[in-house]
Amino acid sequence: MSMMPAEREHPNAGGRAVDSRSPFVRLTELLADVTPGQPAINLAVGEPQHPVPAFVGPVLARHVGDFGRYPPNAGTERFRAAAAAWLTMRYGLPRAVDPASEVLVLAGTREGLFFSAIAARRWVAPRIGRPAMLIPNPFYAVYAAGAIAADCEPVYLPATAATGFLPDLDCLSEPLLARSVAFFIASPANPQGAVASAAYLARLVALARRYGFLVIADECYCEIHAGDAPAGILEAAAPDFAHVAAFHSLSKRSSLPGMRVGFVAGDRRFLRPLLELRAVAAPQVPIPAQEVAIAAYGDEAHVADNRALYRQKFDLADQIVGDRYGYRRPAGGFFLWLDVSAHGGSEAATLALWRQAGVRVLPGRYIAREQADGSNPGADYLRVAMVHDKETTAEALHRLVAVLG
Repeated sequence: MSMMPAEREHPNAGGRAVDSRSPFVRLTELLADVTPGQPAINLAVGEPQHPVPAFVGPVLARHVGDFGRYPPNAGTERFRAAAAAWLTMRYGLPRAVDPASEVLVLAGTREGLFFSAIAARRWVAPRIGRPAMLIPNPFYAVYAAGAIAADCEPVYLPATAATGFLPDLDCLSEPLLARSVAFFIASPANPQGAVASAAYLARLVALARRYGFLVIADECYCEIHAGDAPAGILEAAAPDFAHVAAFHSLSKRSSLPGMRVGFVAGDRRFLRPLLELRAVAAPQVPIPAQEVAIAAYGDEAHVADNRALYRQKFDLADQIVGDRYGYRRPAGGFFLWLDVSAHGGSEAATLALWRQAGVRVLPGRYIAREQADGSNPGADYLRVAMVHDKETTAEALHRLVAVLG
């Protein structure tokens, strides 16, 4: 059996070589020689296609002259104040977030998550054994990339239907916790849409404080939910936010993926070394973009409208997909996580949908890793991004059902 090229390999926790490239690179290769059977509809990428909020253009126009200045690495005072005020209001925190020491601007959360892994390795006390980073499986690819860059062992925690699509905290051993540098958690989860309860988050914070690791909480989908607004890690860690860092973005909340504005908030002791690292290695965020973010965090109407559009599309999924493929309306986020084990698994179903229907989805295998027993929690699933308008979404779902039955 031939080996994969070196750049595709990285050992997982069981010592086996795994393909650690972008899942979208792998998807492009999978479909490269296949002609789509119908006009293409791309449901593979979680890129919101909703209209840009009306205030964006005027705000950029008013501040266009600020493109002529270097932005401060930590973010403008106005931006940090707006982010802190929104967090305090959104989560009903018992004390206000300090904009001067507990918030940093980010060029989107992906770079912040990556650099936070590196900063966390430097910040935590020496570990007992090989340093590890705990990652839900399936997961957003940057979590593993950050762990590898930080020279930590990525330990993949199965997040399956059996565990409520969140890592099972009861399965974490004392030796593993003692060598952990960070625990990545996404709520709502990407891709399954599971929402961690306040009790779950409080328990995770207690573990972090007991064992001295950092909770890196990816809360980018927090404003897209089917019922009550999800709890946040800052609520669980209030009032001092010790051992937590919460990541937020305009990409999903405000349908502004191209603006590349987000922020991190939390433990001020950790944010200091993170800022030092970002000041020499990360992109700055243009001041006009920060001004757009200030307007966005001061306006809830466009967020409610955005959420309503997603609810309408999940209404379509309820009608068109029904109870096929183990579908259940997720508590949050904008993905379908469909069980296609009866159709040959994720890669086979992805190929069939592209070849027969021109529908591009993401194989769950590509956003998960093999566990120690050789199983892959995403191998039998498709991730379907509900990011288009209602008409396009309905067409794509009808095609999907027509192919898969």
